[in-house]
Amino acid sequence: MKHEIQLTINGDNYTLAIDPRRTLNQVLREELNLTGTKLGCGSGDCGACTVIMEGRSVSSCLTLAVEADGKEIMTVEGLALSGEKLHPIQEAFIEKGAIQCGFCTPGMELSAYHLLSKKPHPSENEIREGLSGNLCRCTGYNKIVEAIAVSAEKMNRKPSKRKKR
Repeated sequence: MKHEIQLTINGDNYTLAIDPRRTLNQVLREELNLTGTKLGCGSGDCGACTVIMEGRSVSSCLTLAVEADGKEIMTVEGLALSGEKLHPIQEAFIEKGAIQCGFCTPGMELSAYHLLSKKPHPSENEIREGLSGNLCRCTGYNKIVEAIAVSAEKMNRKPSKRKKR
């Protein structure tokens, strides 16, 4: 028996009839074709499936889609403000070489977004703690930590004001 849910994902509203046993990850990837959210371990240990739901970082592989009914969700597809300009987090990941195979990158970027929305000027230890739910098998984390530190600088940089003459 299908259950109707309403989701707001990356600012877009969706009404779906789904099997109540389906995870948010399955619905995002298979029903809505938002494939940036990966499925790694399927048990909430790797962070590849991280999304932001109602301002909280959650594992979409452990969250039933019916639990997300009526909630606002951001996936990696919603991180950039437009399809043409990357978010400062995405820019910094590229600049610092913090993406290798790229599988963990969407979850890492959303965990970084969540951290920086709570702590705009995190220390290195706070960055590492903020990533504690995300696994990467390629980079060794140093480049990812550097990228998040650069992201914080970019996001906190105030636009320069020109002097009027």
